[in-house]
Amino acid sequence: MAGGFSIEVSNLNKSFGVMEAVRDISFTVAPGEVVGFLGPNGAGKSTTIKILCGLLAATSGRVRIGDISVAQFPEKIKDRVGYMPENNPLPEDMRINEYLAHRARLKGLRGKEVEVRVQEVLELCDLYRTARSKIISTLSKGFRQRVGIADVLLGKPELVIMDEPTIGLDPHQVLLMRKLIQSLKGQMTFVISSHILAEIEKVCDRVIIINRGSIVASGSSRELREEFIPVVGVKLILEGDAHKFVQNLNREKDLIHFYSIVDQSSEGASISLEVFDWTQFRVWLEEQLSHSSGLKINEIARLESSLEDIFMAATKRSWDDEGNKIKPYLTGMS
Repeated sequence: MAGGFSIEVSNLNKSFGVMEAVRDISFTVAPGEVVGFLGPNGAGKSTTIKILCGLLAATSGRVRIGDISVAQFPEKIKDRVGYMPENNPLPEDMRINEYLAHRARLKGLRGKEVEVRVQEVLELCDLYRTARSKIISTLSKGFRQRVGIADVLLGKPELVIMDEPTIGLDPHQVLLMRKLIQSLKGQMTFVISSHILAEIEKVCDRVIIINRGSIVASGSSRELREEFIPVVGVKLILEGDAHKFVQNLNREKDLIHFYSIVDQSSEGASISLEVFDWTQFRVWLEEQLSHSSGLKINEIARLESSLEDIFMAATKRSWDDEGNKIKPYLTGMS
C-alpha cells in the first residue's frame, strides 16, 4: 500500500454548482483501523464516502485506496471496497441465501467457494440458524441491515464503509454488530458514518468530525477530550458543615472553572464542579479536608465528557472560526 495507508485523501474538494459540499479535506486511515466519521446533516459525510467508493467524481484533490487512484481506476476500487449505504436496497422476492449466492457470483466467486463463503458470512452476521431461508420481504429493518453487511463481507474487502449501520437495530442486534466489527478488527479497515455517537466511541479507534464540508477535528476520544474539553467534571458529596469549603471554592479561579451547589444543608453538600486539573484538585481537596475536622467526603467521582460533548464543542468552534473570518470583511463594508 502506498505510504502504508488504507485510505489517503489529499486536498479533496467537491462542488455542485456554486455549492461547496466538500472543502479541502485531507486525512489518512491506516490498515486495520476502525474510524468513525461524524457530522451534522449536510456536513459532507455522504459526499465524501461516495467519492471514496468511486461512486462520485471529485472536483479536485486526490483519493487513493491502498495504492490505487480512485479517480483513475474507479472499477478496481470496487474489488477492494465494501460499501453499505444507509438505505440498503434488497430484492424483495429472493431468499437470503439465494440473494447472497447471487451476489457472491457477481463478486467473482465460483463453484464450491460460493456456498462456503455464503455460509461464512451468514454465520458471521448471525443469520445462518434462524433466517438464511427467509424471503427478504418478510424481514425487519434490523435483519435487512444484517443481510446488507453479509453482502458487503462476501468479497473479503480490504476496506468496509458503512453508512448508519445500526439504524433500526434493537439493543441485542447493536451488540452483535459491535462484536462483529471487533472480531474483524485488524483484518479489514472500517469507516463508519453514524449519528449514534456512543456507539461510535465504543467501536472506533479514531474519530473524524466534519462540519460544513471541512474536517474540524480528528483523533482518538482521549485526544479530542484534551483538545475540546479542557476541564474535568467532578461530582462531590460532602458530610458536615460545608459553608467554609464553598467559600474557598470562590478563591480558586485558576483551579476551578465552574461549580454548582446541587444541594446544601447543615448535614452536608452535593456539589458539581468543572476543574482545570484533576490531580491538582485532589491535592487541594485533601488540604481543605485536613483543615476542616468536621468535614469529610462521602463520594467523589470524575465525570468523563461524552463524545456528544466533544462533537458539539468541535462544531461550535468551526462555526465561531467561520464567523471570525466574516467579521473583518463586514467591518470594512460601507
